[in-house]
Amino acid sequence: MLKNLLGTRRPKTVFTERLYIRAPEPEDWGEWSSVREESRPHLIPWEPVWQSDCLTQRSFRDRIRRYSNDARADAGYAFFLFRRDDNKLVGSITVGNVRRGVAQTGTMGYWTGLPYIRSGYMYEAITGLLPVLFNDYQLRRIEAACLPENVPSASLLQKAGFSREGYARQYLCINGIWQDHLLFAILKGDPIGSNAQHV
Repeated sequence: MLKNLLGTRRPKTVFTERLYIRAPEPEDWGEWSSVREESRPHLIPWEPVWQSDCLTQRSFRDRIRRYSNDARADAGYAFFLFRRDDNKLVGSITVGNVRRGVAQTGTMGYWTGLPYIRSGYMYEAITGLLPVLFNDYQLRRIEAACLPENVPSASLLQKAGFSREGYARQYLCINGIWQDHLLFAILKGDPIGSNAQHV
């Protein structure tokens, strides 16, 4: 069972106009592996190296176990994004590297399946989830990074309310290469757009 600072209950499902956003479950493997496989050429340039077994059911179970362990330790949280009209999985958002104490900060990552890009789903999901991360998870700062050439991702973050804060050399190993990144962050109280409802 996942938990946050408010106790051991499962995180709320977040509803936006077209999406519902919830914690991943083992039963999601089939759809997750399908959309990831279909999106492989689109995602590989922006992600860590894909292992040969990364889409197997066993690998997915291990992933769910890591997500659950991170959530129990209040170290990170994962969310899957589904369309409300047909329950299709369109992508995922993770908030990792959660630091408490004097920081109260986490790092956001995300991906959108190839059939669903440029439809506004990730913007809708990020702006719907940010109030939950600030209020329910008691974060006060959320960071994100993208490759300098990933113009759509940088534009998405700025549209959602993130501010560009810097440039980090060889920040992450992406597709097997240590690569520079643009650094972004949003603070609790910064303006964001949201039409989220919570249950």
